Amino acid sequence: MAEASYPECDTLIVGAGLCGLVAGGALQRAGQRVLLLDKGRGVGGRMATRRLADGAVADHGAQFFTTRDPRFAALAEDWRAQGLIREWTRGFSEPFDGHPRWCGVVSMNAIAKQLARGLDCRTQSEVRSVEPQSGAWRVTLAAGEVLRARAVLLSAPLPQSRALLVPPWSDRVPAIEYERCIAVMARLARPSRVPEPGALQLESGELSFVADNQRKGISAVPCLTLHGSAEFSLRHWDLERRAAGHALLRAASAWIEGAILDFEVHGWRYAKPESVHPERCVVLSSDPRLVLGGDAFAGPRVEGAVLSGLAAAEALA
Repeated sequence: MAEASYPECDTLIVGAGLCGLVAGGALQRAGQRVLLLDKGRGVGGRMATRRLADGAVADHGAQFFTTRDPRFAALAEDWRAQGLIREWTRGFSEPFDGHPRWCGVVSMNAIAKQLARGLDCRTQSEVRSVEPQSGAWRVTLAAGEVLRARAVLLSAPLPQSRALLVPPWSDRVPAIEYERCIAVMARLARPSRVPEPGALQLESGELSFVADNQRKGISAVPCLTLHGSAEFSLRHWDLERRAAGHALLRAASAWIEGAILDFEVHGWRYAKPESVHPERCVVLSSDPRLVLGGDAFAGPRVEGAVLSGLAAAEALA
């Protein structure tokens, strides 16, 4: 087994979602050597976009975000000035509440890719364990590599972070469960029947969200994103994915015009925390420093993940 395949870094971040990317950028600007590891094929976590055939594009994770905290609002304004985001709508059904919903100009994932620019970010790198060793952290990867970091930020969903640790640190990870979500991306022969502004947020039934990616402005051709409700997704989780996709498409038939040319299915095991920790991050160990962050801290969704990343960077600086 090769020790320290990468040079020792100041902070190693597990998870290249928004929390990890925001924290990594802040720490690197402060002069730290930062390395991000993510087991996925790309950065962004649930800021995810899929490209289907013939110009079809679908955001299939986070669909939009709102800004309420001044720090996040300032960051979002910077994204808007860069041309990364635009205001999509101020509500999905009447009466509209007047609060802006922001989305990516190109895609939601493009925001994450911009945040990752200039960072040492290694994808398809699954971490197996994080253990203290001689005043630092020994991080072992599934491929057998062993890295060393003076500090670690675990920004993955909390059950995944807990699995990387041994007692007493694993016992200190908050016991927060997550809702699941089955997502379908469907390329259509004709434009959908989804009304303006191109999405529906549903409070009951088998669907929680329906988005027309063409009307949203990111797909050249008709393409729907369907999010199953938490109850639907849990009930269909162990079903073969194509079968679950067919069930979700049947539930959305009222908004589909014409033929479904093809579709893909993705399962989000950790779509949304069922409860939220009151702090924006948690310091599990002060020496060597080990911090937990993510959207389960002080507010779920995009804003919560970003604010947790900023708080984690402050704790690690």
